[in-house]
Amino acid sequence: MIRIGLTGSIGMGKSTTAQMFREAGVPVLDSDQVVHDLYRGEAVAPIAAAFPGVVVDGVVDRARLASRVLGDAAALKRLEDIVHPLVWATRDRFLAEHEARNEKIVVYDVPLLFETGAETTVDVVVVASAPEDVQKTRVLSREGMTEEKFAAILAKQVPDEEKRARADFVVRTDRGLDDARAQVRAILGSLRARTDA
Repeated sequence: MIRIGLTGSIGMGKSTTAQMFREAGVPVLDSDQVVHDLYRGEAVAPIAAAFPGVVVDGVVDRARLASRVLGDAAALKRLEDIVHPLVWATRDRFLAEHEARNEKIVVYDVPLLFETGAETTVDVVVVASAPEDVQKTRVLSREGMTEEKFAAILAKQVPDEEKRARADFVVRTDRGLDDARAQVRAILGSLRARTDA
């Protein structure tokens, strides 16, 4: 089974690209969704113990949690030590389940693939990318986004140029949806040829 790690900086079209893999019949595990689910389930008790006051009505309040960990490296490390093993356990169950079904290809959608070292856990890296001006326009059109927030997010991410250099495949997302779909199909064609070899 070929494990694809899909990543891309904010506003690069990663989520849309992930949906194109889904539409092509490839199972996709969305790590952001996994964290959302953990914040309503398994991670609630350990996060409540480590960060009193961030759980509201049995759910981790992301804004409260963010205010406790942003700018505090020790607190962020404490949070990661709770959440990352739970995310990895979910990923391992996903992989085992799809391996048992004889899936040939799966996608692991990880915004911080390189930043967390997760590229070592996949066989192929696909990066969604677009020119800086397109990225900026997309991100600043989001509700509640400011230039300052955008800059802060970018500062925590491996630069797009480096991601593209480290990728096995790059999906350019600024040429329209049909073009991006064709790129995804071409990647899958190339990988399926490997699994059939």
